[in-house]
Amino acid sequence: MSLSRLLVTFLNRLQPSAETVMLVSAIAVGLISGTCVTLFRKLIVFTEELYWHRLEAFLGVKWFWAILLIPMMGALVVSLITSKLRQQEEQVSGKPSRDLGQIAYTKIPLKTVAAALSLGSGASLGPEGPSVELGSNIGAVLGQMLQFSSERIRLLVGAGAAAGLAAGFNAPIAGVFFALEVLLRDSYRTDKSSPNSDVSVVVIASVISALVSQISLGERPAFSLPVYEVRSYWELPLYLGLGVLASVVALLFTRAIAQAQRFFDGKWKYAEFMGELSIPVKLLIGGFCVGIVALTFPEAIGIGYETVESILQDTPFTIPLLSILLVIKLALTAISSASGFVGGIFAPSIFLGAVLGSLYGQAIASFLPASIPIAASPAYALVGMAAVLAGTVRAPLTSVLLLFEMTRDYRIVLPLMAAVGLCAWVIDQTDDSKVNRKTMQWANLPADIEVLEKIKIAEVMTLNPASIKYTMPLLQAAQFITSGYHHSALVFDEVNHLQGILTTQDIKRLISAPVSDPPLEEITVESICTREVICTFADESLAEALKRMATRDLRQMPVVDRHQPKRVIGMVDRLAITTAYNTALTKKAIAARITTIKPTVPAIINGSSNTPNNISNNSFSNNANDKGNDKDNNSLTKEVDIQSSEVVSS
Repeated sequence: MSLSRLLVTFLNRLQPSAETVMLVSAIAVGLISGTCVTLFRKLIVFTEELYWHRLEAFLGVKWFWAILLIPMMGALVVSLITSKLRQQEEQVSGKPSRDLGQIAYTKIPLKTVAAALSLGSGASLGPEGPSVELGSNIGAVLGQMLQFSSERIRLLVGAGAAAGLAAGFNAPIAGVFFALEVLLRDSYRTDKSSPNSDVSVVVIASVISALVSQISLGERPAFSLPVYEVRSYWELPLYLGLGVLASVVALLFTRAIAQAQRFFDGKWKYAEFMGELSIPVKLLIGGFCVGIVALTFPEAIGIGYETVESILQDTPFTIPLLSILLVIKLALTAISSASGFVGGIFAPSIFLGAVLGSLYGQAIASFLPASIPIAASPAYALVGMAAVLAGTVRAPLTSVLLLFEMTRDYRIVLPLMAAVGLCAWVIDQTDDSKVNRKTMQWANLPADIEVLEKIKIAEVMTLNPASIKYTMPLLQAAQFITSGYHHSALVFDEVNHLQGILTTQDIKRLISAPVSDPPLEEITVESICTREVICTFADESLAEALKRMATRDLRQMPVVDRHQPKRVIGMVDRLAITTAYNTALTKKAIAARITTIKPTVPAIINGSSNTPNNISNNSFSNNANDKGNDKDNNSLTKEVDIQSSEVVSS
């Protein structure tokens, strides 16, 4: 018997409530994520010791230049693992698309080991991205094993991401806000009856994971930070200036990563040959660049937390050196990421922010007279860390709370909020690209969403949805749903008030258990149906309905009376929305076609034309529209369906 069947059987025998199941799942996600992130951190330390202490001591004694071979050796090892991952992805790509959470178990440890080897060999990336991805994958796998719905799996993915970030930075509050701000943001735009329960799942997973990390690695924060000192409240405008500079660095950083990826993909002019190179060769090029930097500016390679801590402890760094480190770290991170090394951009963003803040603090101190009191450069380094991080990952609340948790000093809150808020605002105003906007994958709305905003639910809803009584035996309800090829059925009470919804997934999850207590013959629909049902209203637009359906990966949604929420008046499904969308686009194309050919079309009086050419023209238009309709239908199907994807790309 598989582990998933054992878990389902155990839960069915206990007959816990949905809230209890999610609570236990959150604890499990926190424990497993905290343990795995701890092992991941120790693996990084082990590989760093192997590469940069033992191997460097062996090579450096004979040939100093041989140090550049160390990252190249690491690149070869990483290439073996990434090639294995590519083979798995190619095997999966030929199969039908899987639901959310249907990921390969072997992919998680392989990618984690690849990240540890990349960071240990000196790649200019960070461990927090892989930690977040590790936690989210653990949540997805657990939800898959327990045969949860897409909504619950998504919640566990968010809880795992929060747990990964909390264990990585020893910052549980920032982990919670990262999940809510970046991953689960769209889930709270719907009318949910118990959003606090979802927040509790994320909070519990984050706290448990941080606790496991503290037990294993100690309670020491990520950095030993200096005591922050407010010299004058007139200093606040200086932090606003730092926020503007941080937005510039963040934009340059994200665009450098994108351009480096285009270069290694062979999309640059005069560099098309790069696209034909194999993965090991690209990694060797990246490793060679890391090695060159290791010979000249070793402060810029690897995770870089030692350099950040030196800056925060006010170790002397000259302005020219800080300027060089800023440029080299930015370029080296882009090369490391694009060449194939595995890692995240949290740590490089923090590095760039610390260097920028220290550079800015020293520069204004040299320009301003000594009579004007300003904070020391480490204070500006602290604020710069949060500002650049917020601009890079597009999570201002997470950045503020992360630095606040590490400093635990209320006096830094105002400068942090000022610089981070201005940085986020500048980026939103100036950057129209969709780089790193992976949260949109959850909704995956069509490009012409404004077309659906003009169509009301009442125009496309069906009036007779499949329905069953809540007292009906489960097996009888299952026969009814499957005989009509329905995906779900609405559950009503004796007075035809909506009580819930029963899906084929609910039935499959219960029937798949080898033993059921009570027996299946005694279970009624009322005991297993989903009580929390997302509904829409007849006067709402299809765009609003599509957004609500996307948050829970729903195929259909009941339409209720706005004044009597328990009274169902119809049902709207994705097929109806797709048809309405294609019809609207076809009408739009017809109108544009008529406008362009209007001077050459014969006059039409009372719906008819005086020329027989009208018949052939109509025939031609219908054929063209049919082909366009098929094309648009395929396009929307790809755009509307919720794709199987990872939550946080490293």
